[in-house]
Amino acid sequence: MSKQSSGRVVVTGYGALCALGNSVDEIWTSIENYKVGYRRVEYPGAPIVAKFFGVMDNKPPRKPFSKAILKFLPEFAKLGLSAAAEAIHMAFGEKANLDDFCSPFERGVIFGTGWGAQDESTIQNNAFRENGSASPFSNLLVMPSVGTAAISMQWNLRGYQNTPVAACATGSIAIGDACEVIRSGRAKFMLAGGGESIREGFGVWSIDALRALSKEQESLEKACCPFSLDRNGFVLSEGAAVLCLEDYEFAKARGARILAEVVGYGNYSDASDITSPAEDLLARTMTIRTACTQAGIPVDAIEYVNAHGTSTPLNDLNETRALKLALGNAAYHTPISSTKSYTGHLIAATGAIESIFTIRTIETGLMPATIHLNNPDSECDLDYIPNEHRRKSGIRYALNLNYGFGGSNSALVFASANS
Repeated sequence: MSKQSSGRVVVTGYGALCALGNSVDEIWTSIENYKVGYRRVEYPGAPIVAKFFGVMDNKPPRKPFSKAILKFLPEFAKLGLSAAAEAIHMAFGEKANLDDFCSPFERGVIFGTGWGAQDESTIQNNAFRENGSASPFSNLLVMPSVGTAAISMQWNLRGYQNTPVAACATGSIAIGDACEVIRSGRAKFMLAGGGESIREGFGVWSIDALRALSKEQESLEKACCPFSLDRNGFVLSEGAAVLCLEDYEFAKARGARILAEVVGYGNYSDASDITSPAEDLLARTMTIRTACTQAGIPVDAIEYVNAHGTSTPLNDLNETRALKLALGNAAYHTPISSTKSYTGHLIAATGAIESIFTIRTIETGLMPATIHLNNPDSECDLDYIPNEHRRKSGIRYALNLNYGFGGSNSALVFASANS
């Protein structure tokens, strides 16, 4: 295996599914039409305050995948397989044999999760307590790396593999780390992303008990309204997203269509609190600046920011302040939006799906509005593209930001394929 690398990493495919649709095209069309993917869901008899969730009612068929693999997979991993399939088909074609392009040992996968198979763990534990037995695959069902294993087995990815668990920053950290693996020469292409599915009462309650979920009881518009004075928690959603990343020279040599280039990555920790962002803003600021420095661009070259924008009181204010510190005066002139206002919060999948949205913005020139921003918080005073999409052709650089419980902070700079 060659250790040579061009040092450049490009995106040649992507796949995603969530309550807005079972493909990137479906999801993006929903966003274009201002459609939201969450709705009112009741948990009768459970002490759960939250009322709005992004649940998937019509999941894609799993016939393309090996039954031998599916039998030991929790839901987040099954969703990951579907997202990975879309990414691979987009990058290599639906009937492509990956061995025609490179050795199995030159391709790998980094697929992360936040809470993994918490639902399956609860179900199997309850079955054991009630009946004295449960699924013989229980141990595998709850293994955090089972999604990574399944993707590697399905497509014979025998190179580097890993399973980051970094709460809401997981997906973007998976992408950033996969880029570094490619740059090191250890792989020619990597799949990277994350998945999440938390629908069982206990799992939902365990997050709700932290007072992290939206407390809105009636209004869809107030259930998820990033940067609004009415915000009061995030909407929990399920889904998965995966990007296909390749060494630039490898992709060019095989005639791949290059969608964007990953030119910058930053990853720093708050080391402060498990659930609250650090008040000093240092890690978030360094994450953004490091990503821009690696990209070789000044901060004012960023033309659009896909913000973390969770609709929680602490994050949205902290994120606004961090953007001002990191971008300086440019923060006030840079269009920024939160696409969680459409999808809700996909936890480990959010960094990957929002990276896809960032790339789509570069490709199409459509900067999604932050919807439900009807009552702006005066302290969240940046250009958050309220309620109506904006268009700008020729975007060269865009930034995706994601933060998570445990103080994880990540930033990715994407560049146009024409840059």
